[in-house]
Amino acid sequence: MKQLLLTGFEPFLDFPINPAKEIADELNGQRIGDYEIVSRILSVDFQKTGDELIQHFEDVKPDVVISLGLAGGRYKITPERIAINCNDGVTDNAGRKPEDEPIMEDGPDGIFSTLPIRKMVNHLQEAGYPAEISNTAGTYLCNHVMYRMLYHIQTHDFSVRSGFIHIPASHDLAVKHGKIPGWSHRDLVDAIKICIQAL
Repeated sequence: MKQLLLTGFEPFLDFPINPAKEIADELNGQRIGDYEIVSRILSVDFQKTGDELIQHFEDVKPDVVISLGLAGGRYKITPERIAINCNDGVTDNAGRKPEDEPIMEDGPDGIFSTLPIRKMVNHLQEAGYPAEISNTAGTYLCNHVMYRMLYHIQTHDFSVRSGFIHIPASHDLAVKHGKIPGWSHRDLVDAIKICIQAL
């Protein structure tokens, strides 16, 4: 059985719930298609998160890596096309606020996802879920972990597919937040299962 490393994030900023964490927790240990899911939860900390992901990768030695992150305000499932070599944005959970920092000093400006993102979007739309490819993962922790994982795989010449999927808020989070759209938790979980099956 192949293994898929699935990551989510802890809650952050003014989001007291992180549906990416809840999805990863629920799918941990499940078998979907050809893959056994091994889930891990990452910190929202520019100084720690990338290293945590690489350590999980080395421990699990997966065949595929999919990282999930909340895009509060988006209403579609959005697999990301590219990660850029930049840390910027609002304060992380450790109180750090980088500005215009390269993620890797010797890294390329951008690295493309190696997941079948078009196939994922097509399958989601066929199942009735709003979805589209996103061409910006931002410059916060979601972009950071996508870049770090792809860079690690690329520089070590591993034959492992990797990428990032942004998800909308869950209904529970949308109610608590008050100003963002939300999906049911069940629809979010089923949508990520469809993405995994597209592998």
